[in-house]
Amino acid sequence: MVETTAETALQQTGVRLTPQRLAIAGVLAQTGKETSAQELYERVRKRHAYIGRATVFRSLDRLVSAGLAQRLERPGHVSAYIWCEPGHHHHLICTTCRTVEDLDEGAVAPLAETIARQRGFRVDHATLDFYGECRTCASRHPRGRTVRRAPR
Repeated sequence: MVETTAETALQQTGVRLTPQRLAIAGVLAQTGKETSAQELYERVRKRHAYIGRATVFRSLDRLVSAGLAQRLERPGHVSAYIWCEPGHHHHLICTTCRTVEDLDEGAVAPLAETIARQRGFRVDHATLDFYGECRTCASRHPRGRTVRRAPR
């Protein structure tokens, strides 16, 4: 099912379908968490032993260019990737379990409108990733703080 979704998304964005790219996109889409290229490579190799590390890196670059994946920065300047459904949206990223949830444009539009109104700044587009704890992790580890700074 997820591989079909990945295949459809690749077709919709005009990304050339290759067995390798489809396998990589399918595994990334199925993961549901931010994943490093190395972690993705290891997962893909379990099902497709013929895929090389360089192919994973090239495919990730192509998926990012097509808007089907987003590159995130982990601590230590390690890139991680998340699958993105077609269409503009933002993300909620759990720093505990690494789960990623999509946040639609409607949730962020009021912020962009406030910035435009208060600062006189015309917002063309925005990419926002909120880092913190998902509901499940927060209920397991109650904390006094509700907002943590994103890792840099």
